[in-house]
Amino acid sequence: MAFPERPSAIPGYEDWPAYVRSRPTADVPPRSRALAGVLGVPAPPDEVSPTVEWEGTHDGVTTTALSWQLGFGPRTRAWLVKPAGTAGPLPAVLALHCHAGDKYTGASRLVEFPPGRTEPGVDSDPRRHDLYGGRALATELAREGFAVLAHDTFSWGSRRFTLEAPPWRTADALAGREAQWREQCRTPGAAEAYNAAAAFHEDTVAKAAGLAGTSLAGTVAHDDLAALGVLASLPGVDPSRLGCLGFSGGGGRALVLAALSPAIRSYSVTAMMTTFDSLFPAYLDAHSWLLQTPGLARLGEWPEFTALPDAARFLVQYALEDDLFPAAGMRAANKMLDDLHPSGRYTGTFWPGGHEFTIPMQEEAFAFLRDALAPASATPATTKRTA
Repeated sequence: MAFPERPSAIPGYEDWPAYVRSRPTADVPPRSRALAGVLGVPAPPDEVSPTVEWEGTHDGVTTTALSWQLGFGPRTRAWLVKPAGTAGPLPAVLALHCHAGDKYTGASRLVEFPPGRTEPGVDSDPRRHDLYGGRALATELAREGFAVLAHDTFSWGSRRFTLEAPPWRTADALAGREAQWREQCRTPGAAEAYNAAAAFHEDTVAKAAGLAGTSLAGTVAHDDLAALGVLASLPGVDPSRLGCLGFSGGGGRALVLAALSPAIRSYSVTAMMTTFDSLFPAYLDAHSWLLQTPGLARLGEWPEFTALPDAARFLVQYALEDDLFPAAGMRAANKMLDDLHPSGRYTGTFWPGGHEFTIPMQEEAFAFLRDALAPASATPATTKRTA
């Protein structure tokens, strides 16, 4: 009896397991080695050579589209945004996109493209900025005097899996969603159709990662470390003044990246701070494998990982009506951070509203990073704390 050929469970990433197994764990500060080990962070390539795809200037900023090839999977696309006409050296920030249940779109949600510029395979729907107050975070931060790099990380955007012929388990789950669309008499767009498949497929990605010796978060951290190396090497960037920021899943990525790389001088986390204990039992399904790596909680609570980075100062912003985190968990995390950092290294602010990186929150984060990444001779301002 002949059986149908079974499709790849990791389409487009068949070379991923061999890459992970061929690489040592990323070289990180001693106090972060346990974190890197649990996440299974592969060491990124020693050198990553970006290619310039195009460059354009509009409304006071210059946007440069870049791409590079890592050791597995498709090419990474990224965008460097900086104030027009500046030679540098500028303070630089790695802007880390959120999860948002939208893997079709990656870092492009943080960038405003010059008029007439289209990106192949990128969703240019302006609604991609919805969780960011309707504006492009990286572009707005560049207007504040920063060089900002926003890149697609593992399994998002240009680094997404190829799911046109999904693996069997994903295909079975997707069939139910397609039946709903038919009943509703509507045809989903490319992004919606892909994201439905990717939501089911994330469980398979997590299983594949574990079997290969890594995790979804660990491979994302690999891509983020590589992007940080690219940013530090770019002309006009001051490598002694590097920071990162992110919202939601991007905020978690910012904390992990700061813990793994001593090059990060300051960072900002928005709507991504709680205790692991507070997620039980009702909030587990609110989060992806990006946060919930098996074994991670054995190392400590999420706020405790802020003791690992070398960064002198960091900001955490909480949304009081955030439906992804219980208020008690956010308050407990804030108390834990106060106790861990009595010297003032930590700034925590509470904001009205739900799971969103609003414009006022962005303005606070921008001002915080401007002070924290100022030249060593400058006197930093104090970020006001609200409760």
